[in-house]
Amino acid sequence: MRTYASLIAVAGLGLCLAAAGPQGDMKSFSRKPSEKSPAAESHVEILGRIVKIDYSAPSLRGRAMLDIVKKDPTWPVWRAGAQDATWLHTDTRLVIGALAVPSGDYSLFITGLEDGKWKLIINKQTGQWGLDYRQDRDLGRVDMTMSKPAAPIETLKWTVSGHESASGKTMMGSGKFELAWGNFIGSVAFVAK
Repeated sequence: MRTYASLIAVAGLGLCLAAAGPQGDMKSFSRKPSEKSPAAESHVEILGRIVKIDYSAPSLRGRAMLDIVKKDPTWPVWRAGAQDATWLHTDTRLVIGALAVPSGDYSLFITGLEDGKWKLIINKQTGQWGLDYRQDRDLGRVDMTMSKPAAPIETLKWTVSGHESASGKTMMGSGKFELAWGNFIGSVAFVAK
């Protein structure tokens, strides 16, 4: 009888832990599987908090990047990936460029691709298909710094990088979002608050 009660207690504990979900505050998004544009993510922990970009990564496969993105019906706004919208999750307040971004979940889009002056769009709509862009839900837009890779980048890649530093007794966190694909690299700095 005692063994049976212990087994029930352990099973109950397992169910409670499973219901609690993944440890930490990192948001987990569910993407539709795609062989041509597999799911990918990049994240960094700054000041004990997670900053994460979740996206689908298309490849050029002999095509020009602009020819691919111009097919999106939201053109000249692009979903900054493929399939579902590209998502940003942050456990901490950020200042991206000069834009204050509260902690939470957002969609990311890009505009200005044709003239090479990319702007990152932070949009408050989340969980949508990548072609469902609503400008009225924009939190804001920030200029990206543009550069060229040494060689064309076949598969789209988002990179979230960061570091911490101390100023007196105050810890500060900062980082960078970078999107690289084809002959383009766009990046923007952020500060974690």
